[in-house]
Amino acid sequence: MFLKGKTALITGSTSGIGAGYAKALAAEGAAVMINGFGDEGEIEALRQELESLSNAGALYSNADMTKPEQIRQMCSDCAEELGSVDILINNAGIQFVSPVDEFPEDKWNDIMDIIMNSAFHTTKAVVPAMKEKGWGRIINTGSMHSKVASPYKSAYNAAKHAIDGFTKTIALEVAQQGITVNTISPGYTWTPLIEGQIPATMEVRGLSREEVINDVLLAPQPTKEFVQIEQIGALAVFLCKDEARAITGANISIDGGWTAQ
Repeated sequence: MFLKGKTALITGSTSGIGAGYAKALAAEGAAVMINGFGDEGEIEALRQELESLSNAGALYSNADMTKPEQIRQMCSDCAEELGSVDILINNAGIQFVSPVDEFPEDKWNDIMDIIMNSAFHTTKAVVPAMKEKGWGRIINTGSMHSKVASPYKSAYNAAKHAIDGFTKTIALEVAQQGITVNTISPGYTWTPLIEGQIPATMEVRGLSREEVINDVLLAPQPTKEFVQIEQIGALAVFLCKDEARAITGANISIDGGWTAQ
């Protein structure tokens, strides 16, 4: 358990990829603060599972990623109750599918706030303590949409491309201070976020559910398989290891070959 004594903060982690990150880090001994929305009972069950996995603390924050003051308070609470943040994973995200000329402005703003702006606020809050320790790991969840685009997802594509640029910039700023900053960019992974966008894609493209899955979601992934949450968690764990200290400013694809084409 090489992360014993370390504290991880993961946004958007009450389900899906974020919960997978939390479980993977807890299994290596990290105390973890999870964040997000969902069923209270399910969130508490996850928190207890993390505590059991790590034999360390596990806390939950319901901070709203569109509210900078709540984000700062979450980071402060994590430091006060679990210890200053050693590992930050910016994973919070939402999706909305629409042609650009019909795209609701409030949806555009929410996607930018939750994916990109929240990453700025968390990073700004935790980097000072990482600099003091001379060690830190920041991982931003990108997407193959941080490298290539798909139609009808202008806000999501824009936010994920921005995350890649943000990662590179911060990596350069802290390169000599023991902190690495990387983006993990999954291909289509079977999560509530992916499942939730199927009906809208069906409507926009006039396709059946099966056609959306096979002809839209998996069409560009040469493996023709969804990425597994556990695979993404394992990659995050590796990036926390000393052997990965030379990897920084990278955008690492885990997308079944999507971006190789």
